[in-house]
Amino acid sequence: MRRPWRVAVVGGGIAGLAAAVRLRDRAPAGTEITVYEQSGALGGKLRTGELAGQPVEFGAESFLMRDPTGAESAAVALARRLGLAEKIVHPTVGQAALVIDGGLRPIPGGTLVGVPGDLDRVATVARPAADADTDGGRPLVGPDADVSVGALVRSRFGDEVVERLVDPMLGGVYAGRADDLSLVTTMPALARTARVEHTLVGAVRAAQAAAPRAPGAPVFGTLAGGLSTLVEAAVTASGATVRRDAAVRELTATDTGWRLTVGPTRDPEFVDVDAVVLAVPARPAARLLAGPAPAVAAGLGALDYASVALVTMALPQPRLPELSGFLVPSTEGLLIKAATFFTTKWGHLRQPDGLALVRASVGRYGEEAHLQRPDADLAATVHRELSAVLGTSLPAPVDGHVQRWGGALPQYAPGHADRLGAARAALRAAHPTLVLAGAGYDGVGIPVCVRSGETAAEEIITALGGSAR
Repeated sequence: MRRPWRVAVVGGGIAGLAAAVRLRDRAPAGTEITVYEQSGALGGKLRTGELAGQPVEFGAESFLMRDPTGAESAAVALARRLGLAEKIVHPTVGQAALVIDGGLRPIPGGTLVGVPGDLDRVATVARPAADADTDGGRPLVGPDADVSVGALVRSRFGDEVVERLVDPMLGGVYAGRADDLSLVTTMPALARTARVEHTLVGAVRAAQAAAPRAPGAPVFGTLAGGLSTLVEAAVTASGATVRRDAAVRELTATDTGWRLTVGPTRDPEFVDVDAVVLAVPARPAARLLAGPAPAVAAGLGALDYASVALVTMALPQPRLPELSGFLVPSTEGLLIKAATFFTTKWGHLRQPDGLALVRASVGRYGEEAHLQRPDADLAATVHRELSAVLGTSLPAPVDGHVQRWGGALPQYAPGHADRLGAARAALRAAHPTLVLAGAGYDGVGIPVCVRSGETAAEEIITALGGSAR
């Protein structure tokens, strides 16, 4: 009688945990799943903490409710699978602003990650180049081409639209710059329509039409009680053995699968498994792949990452605008690149005593030196800049927290999707029971990471002989 499958999930972020849940749901009964997490905490960038006695996110804040096709997002589907659907809540204030010339201006509607589908609607924050978006008789982007978002938008709408709209929007998500980021990976819906449409306005409108949203339907959601509840529920549902503080230092191919070298070099543990989901960032993955797949490792190791710090403050009865927050173009010369007014944006977090939770994001790609400042210095600078942008002297915080995320956000250069496709094809050909999952490969955001983990689990099941359910 065949023994149960043994599957290792290396990395306890949401991609790895989603893979573990899918394995439990679809793999044969008795499959042994073990999650190895190098740190002491599961969930990766999903981390709910506490400030002034209130729950607050120290990492990812929310998830998209719909996927690019308009269907329920993978994050919502996972929450439903874990019995958390009734805990999903939505923003009560959705309007955000941009800092332009030192003051706040509402982000105009009708854009796709800042790229306008109606040039007149963005005139309050940026002046599009006159008559640059002309029909040249051919699609904007070739059938197999990838370009940077900034290059495409600058050529059609000019510098100001990039610097005042697109760059801060992408910077809020990736901490990167539009001129460096891949259109195909960061804006796949626009990339698809840009291969058909002859103008950028037409491409934006076509992308928006391809994923219609019902009027009033919420775009974002989070979980009452914090996103760490998603992590905890996934661990429980997976039935996996969880190994915290367990660094996997080496992967070696065996005749029947893989041998993991776990733990300190002086006292290593060797674990044999049938398959591995490698759900860690690209550079750690490259180190583990250096032996079994050196060419793949070399490609993955080239992916760069940005570091950020999240500075959260509890402010007693501040005067805040009725906004969810604001984004800051790099041309404004501020350390802050984004701010979120948690207790304004999320009605379930509002406090009767008027205590406000405000979080600012600090750190752009290439400017990591700013993050070398001590926590107290970062917090004081954030407080001062928030006061200046809001035009009011904010009260001193009664509590605060600085969360540093080193190497947190992948910087997908043009051609990333092709490079990743080649890496995965090479792994499937040589090592079909070793699969990559996570933000370093498929994109940032909770739904993308969940889907990445689930897809990896399905590949493992297929490689091992198919589902028994």
